Amino acid sequence: MMIASTDFELVLIRKAKAASRRIVVVKSWNEIHKNDVEVSRLLIGLNCGRILEAVPLADSAKALSSECNFDVQAFRFTADKELLREPRVVRVGIIQNSIVLPTTASFVDQKRAIHQKVKPMIDAAGASGVNILCLQEAWMMPFAFCTREKRWCEFAEPVDEESTRFLQDLAKKYNMVIVNPILERDVNHGETIWNTAVIIGNHGSIIGKHRKNHIPRVGDFNESTYYMEGNTGHPVFETAFGKIAVNICYGRHHPLNWLAFGLNGAEIVFNPSATVGELSEPMWPIEARNAAIANSYFVGSINRVGTETFPNPFTSGDGKPQHIDFGHFYGSSHFSAPDASCTPSLSRHRDGLLISDMDLNLCRQLKDKWGFRMTSRYNLYADLLAQYLKPDFEPQVISDPLLHKKSS
Repeated sequence: MMIASTDFELVLIRKAKAASRRIVVVKSWNEIHKNDVEVSRLLIGLNCGRILEAVPLADSAKALSSECNFDVQAFRFTADKELLREPRVVRVGIIQNSIVLPTTASFVDQKRAIHQKVKPMIDAAGASGVNILCLQEAWMMPFAFCTREKRWCEFAEPVDEESTRFLQDLAKKYNMVIVNPILERDVNHGETIWNTAVIIGNHGSIIGKHRKNHIPRVGDFNESTYYMEGNTGHPVFETAFGKIAVNICYGRHHPLNWLAFGLNGAEIVFNPSATVGELSEPMWPIEARNAAIANSYFVGSINRVGTETFPNPFTSGDGKPQHIDFGHFYGSSHFSAPDASCTPSLSRHRDGLLISDMDLNLCRQLKDKWGFRMTSRYNLYADLLAQYLKPDFEPQVISDPLLHKKSS
């Protein structure tokens, strides 16, 4: 049947409108995608110019996550392909968790319950092929260092005792390096207590330890009641999977602390922490990411999660009335890379395991690109620091000669 010209025009118009709608849809989708890339670039950076890629998880890890009620996520940091070096991909994991029993329960039961809670998360890391795993600061106990009560010192352990032995078996089972942050009792030196990270090798041996360099004296953080500044310097531990270091908690506020681990050759620096929202949350996504950029290494930021209450009220240095909790540990554990990209964070409220593949070649590539080591003026900094340590130090301030002149 012949179609009248007017009908034909109507058909063309309908087809044109439909095509136009499809074009608009495609244009809108491209615009959305473009916007997503731009938002991602600004908020969490681009890894080698691309949005960070999610990594599929093993079914067994997902099953453990569902069964034991913890989150598990995985992402991949890539590096540019090199002509003379093969990729150096390492799979790294960090765990955040809340305590299990009330702080009024027996200490033996509290510690045992935490071990039982964390084990499935470590099993999920093992099932996912994680090479290096780091737990949160003082993971084997409640973070009682706000109370000033000495009885919490009972949780302290020698480096080679209960919590380390528990993790040594898992390290051997999964061929995994494990960073074990504990409250250490130094039985060889007068029962001194330290805040310590024990590095367990992938065969279960103890590679070494690092003791927390910086002790906070702010708000509820009464940690100097329990342990002193560490005496181990800034060690970097050469493992089967890369060179790692541990910048424990408050050390992240000290740029020179981050720098020292970099100068000693770290490729991955872990920051196991226990920090609460009101005090530090705006700083949390900034400091570690900046350290990764400035020092050309990867950073794993770990924070515990939940609110821990204690039987006896305590006061702090900020003038607040006495209270029984430290505030909310906001989790939000994440990884940062030397190219300014970072992963999304874990939850503020839920236990979680975050996994990341890292091509360690990216560390040297960013050193070559930005030349921070070449352009730094360490001699000038060293001279200033040497002067600053002297009692007669005077700041290098040049004043406007008219600034303090009295008006006639």
